[in-house]
Amino acid sequence: MTDKMRIGELSQIAGVTPRTIRYYENLGLLSPNEREGKGFRYYSQTELAKLQKIDCLKSLGLTLEEITTFIDLYFQDSTDIRGKQKVLEILQFHLKETDEKIAALEDFRSDLKANILKIQQQIQELSSQ
Repeated sequence: MTDKMRIGELSQIAGVTPRTIRYYENLGLLSPNEREGKGFRYYSQTELAKLQKIDCLKSLGLTLEEITTFIDLYFQDSTDIRGKQKVLEILQFHLKETDEKIAALEDFRSDLKANILKIQQQIQELSSQ
């Protein structure tokens, strides 16, 4: 594998489609290192590493929009600490949102049970008349 890859080679190695790579370019997640000749895009190992990092971050439940806000931190900081801190912040926010949704659903479930019980009692009363 050379340091200079065309989009087809990069997509094959990374396990994504060329269309995905172009989409990520449009989002600002990737950019070709250089263009030559007839406008062919050439990519480096950095873009391959970014594709792999994007896949990993998506598996944690992060959206591409979220990833766009901090992906470069992983490649500017050799310790990865700043990138990991940002991921932690986002995941903690998702957890808080999830806990709030669960609480709201539990309240809704309680209301449903109470309404079911009330209607069952009304039906019993009407049936016994």
